[in-house]
Amino acid sequence: MSAKPLRHRLEYGAFSVVTALFFVIPEMGAVALATFLGWLAGSVLRIRRGVVDEHLVLAFPERPRRWRDRVACSSYVHLAREWMATFRLTRLDRDKILSRTNMVGFDAFLAAVEQGKGVVLMTGHLGNWEFCAAGFTARGVALDAVAKSMANSRFGASLIEARERIGMGVIDVDEAPRAVLRSLRAGRVVAMLADQNAHRGGIFVPFFGKMASTARGPALFALRTGAPMFLGIPLRDPGWKQEYTVELRPIDFQPSGSLDADVQALTEVHTAALEQAIGEAPEQYFWQHKRWKKRPEAELAES
Repeated sequence: MSAKPLRHRLEYGAFSVVTALFFVIPEMGAVALATFLGWLAGSVLRIRRGVVDEHLVLAFPERPRRWRDRVACSSYVHLAREWMATFRLTRLDRDKILSRTNMVGFDAFLAAVEQGKGVVLMTGHLGNWEFCAAGFTARGVALDAVAKSMANSRFGASLIEARERIGMGVIDVDEAPRAVLRSLRAGRVVAMLADQNAHRGGIFVPFFGKMASTARGPALFALRTGAPMFLGIPLRDPGWKQEYTVELRPIDFQPSGSLDADVQALTEVHTAALEQAIGEAPEQYFWQHKRWKKRPEAELAES
């Protein structure tokens, strides 16, 4: 057996043990365990801590270092808690999901869904996007999510199973061009993460003052189908309990008629809207992701 499959087996074994603990202990105990694991990862093992610190300096250069350190530590704790919450979510019934998700702006969102053109729902690695999806499906919204395959296929299979248990459809990113159009034309909501580094076919737009390679697909789908676009902001409420407020903000945009220019402009608009939301709750953002990894060719030529 090669090193990578063995490592994947070991990683998944450890993951399975911890996840099983999350299921069998009471909620307060699960939150406490997740809090400890987040602290351990961020403050002791310092997994990707250099990346997080670099990103926080880039995004908030005007903030004091003590503030950025506090946000960094909190982001690890938040990530661990939401990992726990996502897998415990599969054990919650519809009534509990409804009681734990407060939707702000849902009436306007539902009116957009009822137009029958589908809805492009943008979100990011902010708050708990999985719980957000459960809030929609519990309210009878037909929702599909576009997702990348994970390097560790065992992790990926577990996550797909968790998503399907809460009634979410899953579209593999490699099948997205046709599958997303089918979903939108069927009047479904298609959720996409707006803040992943686009390795191929991306366009560069400002994100916290630095150009970031961003998928053009969401804007292209909305423009081609006429589907309205919303930004979903699923933030965890203060306290120990798994309760969330999901704010739905419409992305207003008037096309000019030039498709390429409109894709660029709409991508800039929805990215700026997400940036604003992150600035309102930076401790709930996934700073560990290498968002600015791909660089513009002009920048590489100058270096």
